Amino acid sequence: MGRPDRRRSVLFAVAIGLAVGAALIAASFLSSRSGAASEPPGEPTQTLSGVAEVTRVLDGIPQDGTALGRAEAPVTLVEYADIQCPYCAQWALGALPTLVEEYVRAGQLRIEFRGLAFIGPDSETALRTALAAGNQDRLWQVLELLYANQGAENAGWVTEDLLARLTASAPGLDPEQVVADRESSGVDAQMAEAQAQAQASKVRGTPAFEIGRTGGALRPLAVTSLEPAQFGAAIESVLAE
Repeated sequence: MGRPDRRRSVLFAVAIGLAVGAALIAASFLSSRSGAASEPPGEPTQTLSGVAEVTRVLDGIPQDGTALGRAEAPVTLVEYADIQCPYCAQWALGALPTLVEEYVRAGQLRIEFRGLAFIGPDSETALRTALAAGNQDRLWQVLELLYANQGAENAGWVTEDLLARLTASAPGLDPEQVVADRESSGVDAQMAEAQAQAQASKVRGTPAFEIGRTGGALRPLAVTSLEPAQFGAAIESVLAE
């Protein structure tokens, strides 16, 4: 496979002090996704994509802040992601539903989201909205819908119109409270903590993953593609420990 030609979308040296020469966790990711279409800044979208599918995938799955799945699940998978990263969207819309159906629903896996905002202003607005929804244990609905409606990097696609329609579509979520919480000290603290965790784990690109027994030490999970099978094999390996 060739080297990535859009490294800037996965580097965040300014955000966490890492070297600007860092590459994606796997070069093979590039061939599997074409660029997402963008909207002109400020132009409202008439159709919100993914609502039915996101509702189906997440229906009945417990959430606790940034965590998806039962607290007592034996395996934890951590994802570091920037919501504007197209490869993060690829994983979220491709592999995640399979992992939810096969492992999260069965009580074997919990998934933790650690959000970063290094690509640009739209990244931070989107992340703050998702974390604010997490205060109501609805982060994953908002996160998945953001990925399903992702535009081109820093094209102004994270509009107030999009966020209002998106949060209104999430069952059990109070959109007004999300707006009130976006700039809160609690959201600030969560963003700072995720950034510190990424730096401590030497994360150099997104999406990046860690895996291990719940409550124990996590280790980096190096993958060569974003297909569900690679993650399934890693989960089975931890379950067998």
